[in-house]
Amino acid sequence: MTEFYEQVRDRFLRYVRVDTQSQAGSDTAPSTMKQKDLGVILRDELISLGVQNVTMSDECCVYGTIPSNLPENAGKSVGFIAHMDTTPDASGTDVKPWILKNYQGGDILLNAEKDIIMKNEEYPNLNKYIGQDLVFTDGTTLLGGDDKAAVAAIMTMAEYFCKHPEVPHGPIQVGFTPDEEVGRGTENFDIERFGADIAYTLDGDALGGMCYETFNGEEAQLVIKGLSVHPGTAYKIMKNAVEIGGEFMSMLPAFERPQNTRGREGYYHPFVFEGTVEKTFVRCLVRDHERDLFENRKTYIEKCVDQLNETYGEGTVTLTWVNQYFSMREAVKKVPYMIDYARQAMRDCGVEPFEIAMRGGTDGSWLSQKGLPCPNITAGYENAHGRFEYASIQAMEKNVEILIRLLKIFAENA
Repeated sequence: MTEFYEQVRDRFLRYVRVDTQSQAGSDTAPSTMKQKDLGVILRDELISLGVQNVTMSDECCVYGTIPSNLPENAGKSVGFIAHMDTTPDASGTDVKPWILKNYQGGDILLNAEKDIIMKNEEYPNLNKYIGQDLVFTDGTTLLGGDDKAAVAAIMTMAEYFCKHPEVPHGPIQVGFTPDEEVGRGTENFDIERFGADIAYTLDGDALGGMCYETFNGEEAQLVIKGLSVHPGTAYKIMKNAVEIGGEFMSMLPAFERPQNTRGREGYYHPFVFEGTVEKTFVRCLVRDHERDLFENRKTYIEKCVDQLNETYGEGTVTLTWVNQYFSMREAVKKVPYMIDYARQAMRDCGVEPFEIAMRGGTDGSWLSQKGLPCPNITAGYENAHGRFEYASIQAMEKNVEILIRLLKIFAENA
């Protein structure tokens, strides 16, 4: 056990008790005002640690700086970013974290009153954590390891450098964002204010993962206009927007959906379908790792819409593309040392790194295309977005060690 165990544990337990669930479709920034509750906690804690230039924007982005202590303030300015919000997919209200020390395998009783049991055979990744201390909930909410495990690690790293000014390091930038889970994590993030030359996001599960390639992604939003009349007199008059939406759904290749794809395979993912005969709304994610295949998928959606309009009349289906991002690969490959240094830091800390072509996007995707190269390091939680989420204290502790070692490597190469 290092000096970081209790620090990261206590921070994590405090942070997950703060409800920061974001909300898709909100027109406010942040999407839920309760995210500011954690933002204020982090802002004040950074100030108390001695981090400089700490601010929280009206949109709930938190920034802070630990200036270089190298001669002539040398060194690249390295940033670390995590998101404060939790997903709308499961409740984040009244989270009750508890610690199972020295897990020895087998099933885990989360809630005796409601007979909620986490079965080892259904969650075999538990076996990777034999002998470790795991944080669970009571089985009625998510935990919030996504991404508060990362927030706790970054804060503990910041505390280390503030308490140890004798340890050489270049400029360190800390940033926390709202609304990552609803695709708006960097919408109001001020890169110039952040002040980093390069940065790492921390997000994702198993310890040791590194991601410098994500999907290219965009969302197709379809508005389908119908015409409603009484079913008894509908002959040759009614135009059913619900049925037209269903026809669009049937055009999407069945074996190119998330549940039937893996690895580098792209997909179409219709995830919202709501409406009436008069008007129906469909939202569909389009994803692919290869840029040309991604563009082909978008073209296919557009052809489907054209065909429906040809069949049912021009203007029946309106297509809008939103929330576009591209793989961070092109930006990160220009700074390969970022990946080399991260690999070295992990190995120096006894963690064998592995690379992930992430089946999704991250804040790093958006930041990279805005000019800030930003690969991702995993945060060490498991089963995100659900009631059986958990996090290893030892994994969070090890992430603190990795971040510290990474900054030392940057200083050594300044």
